[in-house]
Amino acid sequence: MTRLLLTNPSFQLEHGGPAYSVGRLAGALGALGHDVTVWAADGSADRVRAMDPSGSVKIARGDVAGVLGEGQWDIVHDNGLWLPYGAAIARHCHARAIPRLLSVRGMMQPWAWNHRRWKKRLAWALYQKRGVESAARLHATAADEVGKIRERYPDRRPLLIANGIDIPDAVPRAPKAAGETRTALFLGRLHPVKGLTMLVDAWAHVRPGGWRLQLVGPDEEGFRAQMEAQIAAAGLADVIAIAGPVSGDAKRAFYDAASLFLLPSYTENFGISAAEALAHGVPVITTTGTPWHVLESEGCGWWVAPETAAIASALADATARGDAELVAMGATGRAWVADHLHWPAIAKQFADAYADAIANPSLV
Repeated sequence: MTRLLLTNPSFQLEHGGPAYSVGRLAGALGALGHDVTVWAADGSADRVRAMDPSGSVKIARGDVAGVLGEGQWDIVHDNGLWLPYGAAIARHCHARAIPRLLSVRGMMQPWAWNHRRWKKRLAWALYQKRGVESAARLHATAADEVGKIRERYPDRRPLLIANGIDIPDAVPRAPKAAGETRTALFLGRLHPVKGLTMLVDAWAHVRPGGWRLQLVGPDEEGFRAQMEAQIAAAGLADVIAIAGPVSGDAKRAFYDAASLFLLPSYTENFGISAAEALAHGVPVITTTGTPWHVLESEGCGWWVAPETAAIASALADATARGDAELVAMGATGRAWVADHLHWPAIAKQFADAYADAIANPSLV
């Protein structure tokens, strides 16, 4: 049994994929019998209880220094970069020879580096460079992310472990009736990195008949107002709707109502919403800025350049297809996710990585 402290900026699901994936990892590790404690920088660790089928995960509260000092940890697994509390975790683990696994969570990708660039440069110089370089193991969720880490650190061998996914109960997907409007769904943060301005431009170019576009997610940096202005200027207010953040049954209802899922991001370290859509039997259009090449190899979606023209071409192709064909593509995607991303298998990979880091704590 491993005594593990798992830290994350937030477990509020409206904050994006890592809140879910790290919380569910905690629950899956608890189900394997490990002694797991979670801590969140924003105090939201209690949210993990709803993601823990084992009921065994412990919740840590207070500042990170106090949490670190109170526990006897075999390993610490920290998630994400650029937040100052990570420096305190790195210093504590180094001083006490506790192995630390660091999941970079897409934050070393070029887009992430360039967003608020001057702040990133300052943080890198002050604490983040040391934090990355002192981690016993670096973890990435996709091969492209491994490559980006190795460009900066050629001698490191990052772990490659995908995010897991819950497989919902199957919902029969009958083709839509003739004349029934079909829905294309985006579900995620309303943020510039998600490529939503490209998506609206692509929709304006294609204007698929019998389709509507539903955007769902929390507003970040006032981006929703920008999107609403763009939609109105394009004359699309009658076919594009925006809803706020959702979770639980409300979130599932959006997936179940969709015939197509769209993730036009410039970059994603994983893109958990694409996995969720496939798990719900919905085919996906996403970009080569995400690791979802399997969409093309398995025939369950489109994987195109993060450019308006490429997204428009995929959108035109997808919306021209019959509903029965889209349903079949979604079923293929659901089967692939169930075979490759179910949580018990993902948690076992992490447990093995922890055991190796504890037994062989030198940097790899």
